[in-house]
Order: sequence, then structure tokens, then C-alpha cells
Amino acid sequence: MKVLVIGGGGREHAIVWRLAQSKSVDKIWCAPGNGGIAQDAECVPLNVQDAQATAELAVRLGAELTIVGPEIPLVAGITDEFQQRGLAIVGPGRQAAQLEGSKIFAKQFMQRHAIPTAEVYGLCDNPADAHMVLGSVEWPLVIKADGLCAGKGVLVTSSADEAADFLTRVMEAGEFGDAGRRVLLEQGLIGEELSYIILTDGTNFIPLVPTRDHKRAYDKDEGPNTGGMGAYSIDEILPASLERKIRSNIIEPTLAGLREEGIPYRGFLYFGLMITSDGPKVLEYNCRLGDPETEAIMLRADFDFAQACLGAATGNMADAKPRWLSGASACVVIASKGYPGNPVTGVRIDGLDEAASVPGAVIFHAGTRRDQGVFYTTGGRVLGVCARGATLADACATAYTAVTKIDIRGAHYRSDIGAVKVAKSRGASAQLESS
Repeated sequence: MKVLVIGGGGREHAIVWRLAQSKSVDKIWCAPGNGGIAQDAECVPLNVQDAQATAELAVRLGAELTIVGPEIPLVAGITDEFQQRGLAIVGPGRQAAQLEGSKIFAKQFMQRHAIPTAEVYGLCDNPADAHMVLGSVEWPLVIKADGLCAGKGVLVTSSADEAADFLTRVMEAGEFGDAGRRVLLEQGLIGEELSYIILTDGTNFIPLVPTRDHKRAYDKDEGPNTGGMGAYSIDEILPASLERKIRSNIIEPTLAGLREEGIPYRGFLYFGLMITSDGPKVLEYNCRLGDPETEAIMLRADFDFAQACLGAATGNMADAKPRWLSGASACVVIASKGYPGNPVTGVRIDGLDEAASVPGAVIFHAGTRRDQGVFYTTGGRVLGVCARGATLADACATAYTAVTKIDIRGAHYRSDIGAVKVAKSRGASAQLESS
């Protein structure tokens, strides 16, 4: 099989890395890719927002399967273009992708199908109404811009002044453009966050191993929100009894609701959950794999990932049988100076060979380019330094050993990925958009 991966971040590098281990895969392209991905796949220039150009690229390359990494092309309708041409692609169509592309669409969908989620205080399309709602909410409050905002369109707060300022910036000053024209105000949930991702053909599905990510920029969940500073996967964060509740109360009703409304869904579906005292509730849907959750997940996959994706794309997952390695995996993100606000780019990266030589470590590139054998930074999140181990402590220790070998001037990373004190204290502050 010849496979085309769309995207150019750490998630896509992890996908390419896993595909390269599939016996059924002969050739992998990544468009546009990055400096690190180019070591594992052939990278091809592409504007990922151009659905027609992407489909033409797949035809020209002879790709038998295309896997979409980021959300923007899915929301823009890339899958619809591929399906019109009879091309196999992993990812939902434009209508289904509204589950991520519109927070209001997703919330109303959950309400229609009685899927547990936070209480809604207001769905507002003008600032006057939104400011009025602030007078009758309970705190903490979550305010979400309706559209895609690259992980920055959510505020969790217990301050009326902060909430009012956010509404002004989003709805009146237009900080996020059209994405902030409408807002959702909802209850702030308290509990532990959990990322639960499935691969589905619309009826059948396979769950991926559970993960938990770290959104805040600094240790102890402090600092500004980011696209994700690290993640880990270990089965203990998802007891069997909890998984049964998630499947029966959330996963199955979601898929049934999509079928009932005549909305086809083939691809990855990410459930951002809060495990509250009242049980699991949905914070958000994403219509693709998370990042950096994917990096942790791929390290534990022990089956032909390409075949499973092909089954989803062609509506034939009934016989899919995933296998997962025991133990744990961890991913530590190294970010550029200034991230998430104004990341510094063009900085030389040293020590990659030394880091990769640490036994058990795997380095995924998120924002790099290669020039005459030297790597330089190109974005906010630069590298995902990952490892697998018998225990979470083992996995984290290996990852951090590799991190210390890497030198990027001004870069920063969290030193507490996978720490119990963080994992057990995820509260309302964790209700953030996934990367």
C-alpha cells in the first residue's frame, strides 16, 4: 500500500513512524511534512487548506490511502473532495467535522442525544447578550469561541472582570475573526481530564489507549494555555468500569446520533472528557487525532496501523483487532522561546543524535527544517521527545534523559509530565481546546 499523510507536525511524524512499521505499507509521503519527517518519508510541498490540490496530489502520487492529521482541512471539506473522486481517506466530511469546527454545533448535538456534558448558560451571537448572561452564571465559567482558534479560543475563569474582558476581545475587538462571532458560555466542570480517541467506520470502532495531556506552559499546570506540552499513556487511568460508562453513555450514543442524523463518520474521533463526581462528561469533540496524545499512543501500538485506517476509510472495520504494548509511554514537548505567544524561530537545534541514541527514546519533529544537515526551529512546538517503559516512571525517566541531550537556545519544557501531583489535580483549568 502507498500512503499519503497530510500535515507537518509532531502528530504526523508519529503517524509516519508507525506506518513505516506496517508490513502492508510500501511507500509513505507526507505533505508538507517537516525536516524530521523527511528522514522517514518523502515530503511533498502542499497547501493543506486546498482540498482540490490535495486530491490531485493523491491521484498523481498513486496513493491508495490518505490520512489527514490536522483539523483545518477536514473542516474545509477535504474528505468530501476525495470521496467525490473515489479516493480512500481517513477523516470525516465537512458536515461531521463541525463537531470540532463549531463548539455550538457540538453542544447542540450533545443536547439532542442526551450525551453528558457541561450545563449551558448561553449560546450568544452578539456581545450584549453574552455580557448579560454573565450576571446569571455559576463559577467557574467556561467561555468558548465557536470556531477554530488554534487552541486559544477558550477561557476558564472565576473572575467576572476577566470573563467580560475576554468577551470584549473576542466578540467586539475580533481577536479571532469570524471564529469568535458566536460564543458558548457553559459550566466549569471539576475533575480529572482524559483523552479517549476512537477509530471508526461510522458503526464499528476500536478505542485507542487512553492518554492524558498537559496544556499549561509551565510546571504544576501554571502559565498560559498551549497546544500541549506533553502527554502520557497508561492503562491505569482508565479502569474497566469507567470505560464501560464512557462507551455506553458517550461513545455509542455519539455514533448512533450521527447515524440517526444521516451524518457519515469515518475516521478518528477524539472525546475530550472530564471525569467528574457525577461520571464522565464531554468537554469537546475533535475530528482527528490529538497532539501530543498521538505521539504517546503510537509508541504503544502493536498492530498494522495502516490496515486499520484503510478499514475505517472503506467502511470495513468489523474485523479490526488492535493490539497494544503493556506498560506506559510518555511525550515531553520542547517549545521555542516565547511559546505560546510569540515563538522565536530559526534557532539551531543541537544534540539530536545524542538524544536519539538514548535506549528506548524516540524523537518526533513538530516544527523543524533541515538545511545542509543542520536542523533549525520553525514553530512554537519544536520536538516531542518520547519513550516507552514498563512503568510511567520508567517512560518519563527515559524521555527526560533524552531531553537533556538537546540544546535549543531559549527553549523550554515542562519537567513534570506524568507526575502524579499534576495528573490528580486537573480541575476546571484543564478545560481547554485540544491541539
